[in-house]
Amino acid sequence: MRKLHWLLLVAVFVAMPAFAKTKATIKVVNQSKWEIHHLFVSPTGEDHWGPDQLGDETIGTGESFTLTNIDCDNYDIKVIDEDGDECVIEDVNMCADNSVWKITDKNLLKCEEDSQ
Repeated sequence: MRKLHWLLLVAVFVAMPAFAKTKATIKVVNQSKWEIHHLFVSPTGEDHWGPDQLGDETIGTGESFTLTNIDCDNYDIKVIDEDGDECVIEDVNMCADNSVWKITDKNLLKCEEDSQ
């Protein structure tokens, strides 16, 4: 009986990492002509934004910023550029094969066009 108890205990500890959420690392590359001053993420379908991922940093033209330790899930992403223009990209899969997310003039201009 003791041996069976020990085997069950070992099986539980071996299986525990399978229950942990996988974490993502995403490199955000600014290929636009505007500095990015704020970057927020929110699980898709939630009504609130998390903290500013950039803190006191900015992502200049041609620069990048790496988001780490993000739970694998679908997120809405909001960026705010140097002019205060907001752009929200909805339903981004943070654990898709793409670990690089590019911000382009086209993305930002489309958001500005959509908000008018």
